[in-house]
Amino acid sequence: MSESEQPSNDQPSAEEIIRYEKDTKTRIATITFDRPDQLNAPTVAARLRYADLLHRASVDDEVKVLVVRGAGDDFGTGADLPEFMDIQKDPSQKRRLAEYRIGEDEVRYPPQDSFRHGATISQWYANASAGCRSLQEFKKISIVETKGYCYGWHFYQAADADLVISSDDALFGHPSFRYYGWGPRMWTWAQTMGLRRFQEMVFTGRAFTAQEMYECNFLNKVVPRDELEAETEKYALACSRNRPTDTVFMQKVFFEVMKQHQGEYMGSLLSGFFESMGGHIRADDDELMLDDAFDKGLNNSVKDNDAQFPPDFRLSRSGRNKKV
Repeated sequence: MSESEQPSNDQPSAEEIIRYEKDTKTRIATITFDRPDQLNAPTVAARLRYADLLHRASVDDEVKVLVVRGAGDDFGTGADLPEFMDIQKDPSQKRRLAEYRIGEDEVRYPPQDSFRHGATISQWYANASAGCRSLQEFKKISIVETKGYCYGWHFYQAADADLVISSDDALFGHPSFRYYGWGPRMWTWAQTMGLRRFQEMVFTGRAFTAQEMYECNFLNKVVPRDELEAETEKYALACSRNRPTDTVFMQKVFFEVMKQHQGEYMGSLLSGFFESMGGHIRADDDELMLDDAFDKGLNNSVKDNDAQFPPDFRLSRSGRNKKV
């Protein structure tokens, strides 16, 4: 196990967070995000494992269809933010280099006050090996099953999948639109949802319901929660029994070329560039959203900010249920 894959701070291992299995008879593989107590947040090591599994499944002749789902009540709310912040604050950047699969004594990381210090990680997120846009290069059929929260990094996966089957209680969006302003996959989201609806998500920061996402062509099917797994299995089996895997590979190349002509990868690089400039954003007269996070804690600060919005614009389910 490499250093980047070692669990730290009592975190579960990458293998525990990202479970993988395949049925050689149906040629359907399944990736399950299994960290429900943390809303399926992947650690850095888990995200790298996810990218590696997609690469291997793409090559594997025993896999034709991949289903991606979450354990528990939710698909997921994005990456492990406390871990990310700990790595960002580490002056040695030892764990950041480990994410790049570089030994701590092999290179010197760009200094804190350089543009490259932040830009290196944001550009890394545009690389399929980083586990953010990996489904874009997957040469088999991918089906994402969404439920509950589908935010942040998990929203990336839903947008990049070939098909998305959702429960009717799911919520979609990216907290970054509230707390930072950018997300690495914005180009693809705008193309998938349509510019007008996506601009609404970006400028208000609100979460969209499953029905709204279906109406803007983000979802293929919306079903009650108790029918979700059966509906996903129906789609997966239909895909596995359709054209040969060689045909699927050629179809995926067609769609990949089409997406690159539309600028999918360029969009990731562009979003990464703007995200790199976040430290230079000038605050308005009022406080930035999470300025009090250090004193109050990140969760409390996020909840207080969420409460400033109308109930149906809030990101948390509990907040949306409150009428005042």
